[in-house]
Amino acid sequence: MIKYLFNYIIFPGFLFTAVIGLVASWIDRKVTARVQWRIGPPWYQPLMDLVKLSIKEITVPRSASKGLFFLSPMIGLSAITLVSTFIWLINIDPGSKGFSGDIIVIIYLLTLPAIAVILGASASGNPLASLGASREIKLVIAYELPFIISLLVPIIKSGGMLRLGDIIAYQASHGAFLSSLSGIIAFIVMIFCMQAKLGLVPFDMAEAETEIMAGTCIEYSGMLLAILKLTKTMLMVALPLFLITLFWQGFNFLSLWKYVILLVIIILMRNTNPRVRIDQAVRFFWGKMTLMAILAVILAVKGI
Repeated sequence: MIKYLFNYIIFPGFLFTAVIGLVASWIDRKVTARVQWRIGPPWYQPLMDLVKLSIKEITVPRSASKGLFFLSPMIGLSAITLVSTFIWLINIDPGSKGFSGDIIVIIYLLTLPAIAVILGASASGNPLASLGASREIKLVIAYELPFIISLLVPIIKSGGMLRLGDIIAYQASHGAFLSSLSGIIAFIVMIFCMQAKLGLVPFDMAEAETEIMAGTCIEYSGMLLAILKLTKTMLMVALPLFLITLFWQGFNFLSLWKYVILLVIIILMRNTNPRVRIDQAVRFFWGKMTLMAILAVILAVKGI
């Protein structure tokens, strides 16, 4: 019991993932600042932002559904902590095979942070938050389709394996799926879906500070807002790690460069694209991305 609590709370779960996420967040902000000819924040700024938010008062709208308003951020943080803990353990300990169908459970848990944001925004009673929630719902429906279709590629190429540990072992014996054409196409689709799951430009229309004043987060403050931001920060670690596990022969600390490459891609996409409208995002994911994902599945079936 103590071992499980240590894994979940300290290493490699909540605390470990949060620290790496804060470092990644600082790199993102520093590079973004340099692109805009600014100096950027010091290395400890993301942590200070969380501390500052944590000591501020929590204000709750009078018309809000208070129970759901408070519970929603906790749901998102708990889900991403579970995901990061499990994925880290599978990669750190290759002998750990997980359990049958763990990929399906991870897909479900990776959806919970977005659902939590939708529930919290809807519970706030603010019309701008409701607009942000509406955009988030459409975005989730849009990117989940190509995300799940692309996920079929490593499952097909591994012979129907549904355990992350088995997929890592298969790639160790037969090579990374990213070395095949179907794997490359599916990986590209997953990167765009990852950017949307992170809610970063060009898919940040649910918050859109310049349009709807932070949208889904407009009524959140204090510790609750810090939890929402920390959840997104931890997602910036868990999602790239999930992609590396599925397509790139798994992750160890000697292959940190894999995560760095994905982080660079995330930052470049954020700094070289304008925010798209929600209808453009839906067409993009249901159109080009879904077609590419289907093509990748067909190629995977043919062994290409």
